Amino acid sequence: MTTATAPALVRHRRPSGRLAGTGALLRLALRRDRLMLPVWILALGGTLASGAGTLAKLYDTAAKRADLAESMNGNSSLRALYGPVFADSLGALNAWRLGGAMAVLAAVMSLMIVVRHTRDEEETGRQELLSSACVGRHAPLASALLTALLANAGVALITTAGLARSTGSAASSAALGLAVGATGMAFAGVAAITAQLTESGRLAKGLAGAVLGAAFVLRAAGDTSTRDASSVLNWLSPLGWAENVRPYAGERWWALLLLVAAAAAQSAVAYALAGRRDIGMGLVPPRPGPAEGRMTTVYGLAWRLQRGAVTGWTAGFALAGLLFGGMTKGATRLLGDNEQTKEMFQRMGGQTGLTNAYLAAIIGLLGMVAALFAAQSVLRLHNEETGGRAEPVLANAVGRLPWAAGHLVIAFGGSVLLMTVGGLGLAAGCGEGFGRILGAALVQVPAIWVLAGLTVLLYGALPKAAPAAWGVVGVCLALGWIGPALNLPQAALDLSPFGHLPKLPGTPMHWLPVLSLLVLGTALTGAGLAALRRRDISG
Repeated sequence: MTTATAPALVRHRRPSGRLAGTGALLRLALRRDRLMLPVWILALGGTLASGAGTLAKLYDTAAKRADLAESMNGNSSLRALYGPVFADSLGALNAWRLGGAMAVLAAVMSLMIVVRHTRDEEETGRQELLSSACVGRHAPLASALLTALLANAGVALITTAGLARSTGSAASSAALGLAVGATGMAFAGVAAITAQLTESGRLAKGLAGAVLGAAFVLRAAGDTSTRDASSVLNWLSPLGWAENVRPYAGERWWALLLLVAAAAAQSAVAYALAGRRDIGMGLVPPRPGPAEGRMTTVYGLAWRLQRGAVTGWTAGFALAGLLFGGMTKGATRLLGDNEQTKEMFQRMGGQTGLTNAYLAAIIGLLGMVAALFAAQSVLRLHNEETGGRAEPVLANAVGRLPWAAGHLVIAFGGSVLLMTVGGLGLAAGCGEGFGRILGAALVQVPAIWVLAGLTVLLYGALPKAAPAAWGVVGVCLALGWIGPALNLPQAALDLSPFGHLPKLPGTPMHWLPVLSLLVLGTALTGAGLAALRRRDISG
């Protein structure tokens, strides 16, 4: 190498600025997420775009829509769940029914994207390798935020295009799409900050998720106290800001500026924090582990790693059970006046009485959400392996199966705990018999274990495809939650293991599908562990 070329190579490798290499990292992020991002965008945007057509079938007259709006606004419990109805047009009802839920899911999508391409990259050591080339200090954060921006823009565009055709109002459709997308970007900013504070991607997601949960609670509390989302509590929550955009009801475009300003301000804070720490380190130092005694087994280690998640999920299920249980009487009064809506809930929860159908539908929803916890707990094995932390553990006198068993006990046993707590909370909230509702909740466990077993199989046999378990669980959640409202055929609903369970309470108990799902879940788990035992462990 000549003396003339060496300085040129050094100059080529030295980043020209803090944002150098952002374009290359953005292309890399889009390539890595080439399957996940289209699924998120199409699921969120497509659901919003198709919602008006579904509501047109359920509420086919202006009188039915007006009655729904008045009944909804008169029930504080249901306002806490969905928010108030600002008008009785199809577009306004669609924004009420799906806008808030899709805004929450857009926030989840955004925080997962940002943490995946920032803190997760640092935790695995890949970011350190990239930063040794032509990559500026702020390029990873910038590329992660741009990826989230493109995803939320895609959701907004699909929503606007789809609803403009079905409602005839392009401006109102754009208001709804932008409200959902801007909410996603506001929580992308939250995740960008939490990614700078912690050394763990899991903890960064947990902190951002806690902020999202607090925002939902503030919005729900505000909507409980007022019928027009004007409470101070609404204005303390980004979800309340999105609600106050009021699509199809005299749009408040200025409310979007609050979300944009929040996203910009939080991104600026994240950039400032990123410049004050070393790569791989967080601004908040981690707590040291116990010196002795409490982590002498693989089960103690698994509990130490997952106890925060178990505690948070358990508290959430207890609160959700109490909230949905308290809404039972009001919900059945509201839904009982509309045959189409009654039919939808009976498809979700069975044919024996609307109260039982409502309770069965809510229990089924809790079961599908608990499947997310089970998948998350199993995928902790994947995170430990890709983060290089599994090899030192397995290099000692620890076998692969005992190491995996520590996390699987959390996944399978934790799902039982969640359904128990959720069932007890639901029974306490509605005042129904504890025994029958608890039994109905525990009937969901075999279906949860099937999805957990499938996650084990993906991790054991195809570790690179293990994150696809999120997509499988998400599809099952969408089939159970949105499928009945979209009048999907029963054959489509049966693609989910939850579609084969008896709709308790209210319907007779059938043991054959329950036992069959238990056998299937056991077989999937066993096959996954057998594959894990045979393959190499990657660093």
